[in-house]
Amino acid sequence: MRGGGGGGGIPLFFFSGSNRRIPLRFRQLSPGSFTRIKPLLSWKGYTILINTWKRNDLLKQSVVHYASCVGVESIHIVWSEPDRPSDSLCDALWQAAQLNSKSCNGTELRFDLNEEDSLNNRFKEIMDLETDAIFSIDDDVLFPCASVELAFRVWQSAPTTMVGFVPRMHWLDRMKGNEEYYRYGGWWAVWWMGTYSMVLSKAAFFHKRYLNLYTNHMPASIRHYVTKYRNCEDIAMSFLVANTTGAPPIWVKGRSIYCGCLVKHSCFTLNSSCMFLHTRLKKLIQHS
Repeated sequence: MRGGGGGGGIPLFFFSGSNRRIPLRFRQLSPGSFTRIKPLLSWKGYTILINTWKRNDLLKQSVVHYASCVGVESIHIVWSEPDRPSDSLCDALWQAAQLNSKSCNGTELRFDLNEEDSLNNRFKEIMDLETDAIFSIDDDVLFPCASVELAFRVWQSAPTTMVGFVPRMHWLDRMKGNEEYYRYGGWWAVWWMGTYSMVLSKAAFFHKRYLNLYTNHMPASIRHYVTKYRNCEDIAMSFLVANTTGAPPIWVKGRSIYCGCLVKHSCFTLNSSCMFLHTRLKKLIQHS
């Protein structure tokens, strides 16, 4: 554990350490109403929310792995492709979920179908979730079940905040008049500065009510930006949770198999451009 560095972030304190046939269901998502987060918590397990796009091999790998984790109540697949998932894919994923489930009742598997191709879809409200906890994950990210269970227990102790495996750093770069301009740093910035200021939703627990807040109360300009540039939704959710609750995120240390975008320079540059979301959301919360 390294001491606090510059940037005003959070010092690096982290935590490390017979099946019943269930019908496969599809849903068309629709908005609902939002009430602010209250300290209400069910003691059920958690829902896996997998974001995927035309990578069925990785999707199946994710379903096989996360279905085997103790505490998983259901797996929801965010599907934004123009064609519905094929029957063969549905059957393969359902069988994978049931064969690997640790629950005596099996693991529910759903496709959440979306008409529009937008990264905002990963945070659309799911009306009848039976768990308060959501573990949001990309289809190319795998964490050991023991690490996920640890993160879930940490989240239960602080259910209004985000608890995740991917820390990032942002800091005030300059002022121009009354406007604040921020810079974004990836893992190496976290390591070098000894602080982090957010955890990303590509591997994080959060309360299900934030889905409602993101879909129905996030400024439309931010959702439009996410759709147009196909980026920033994870940063937007992190800022939304932090600005709503005033609570810091919690990083849980874990080893993963990961092959994603954030290690590329082009994505680092674009994520730096996402920093305007921080100022927009802060102003929104202050005037709400």
